[in-house]
Amino acid sequence: MKRYDLRPLKDNFEPRMKEILQAQKAGEVAIFLFEIGDFSPIQRSADLVKECGYELLNSLKFNEVDWTIVAKK
Repeated sequence: MKRYDLRPLKDNFEPRMKEILQAQKAGEVAIFLFEIGDFSPIQRSADLVKECGYELLNSLKFNEVDWTIVAKK
């Protein structure tokens, strides 16, 4: 299990998230932390997890501006 802080990327975190997901090995769990802004990144990130062949284990609000997604390959 590894945590990836994508908050510095602001709303442009999806390319990096996809890169990380594609590099993971079977059975690995990835935790992503990113800023949500208008909540649209939440659905986009869930779609990206599915597109990359991962199972979305958890998706929750971390604090007032951040969101956490847990995915397993």
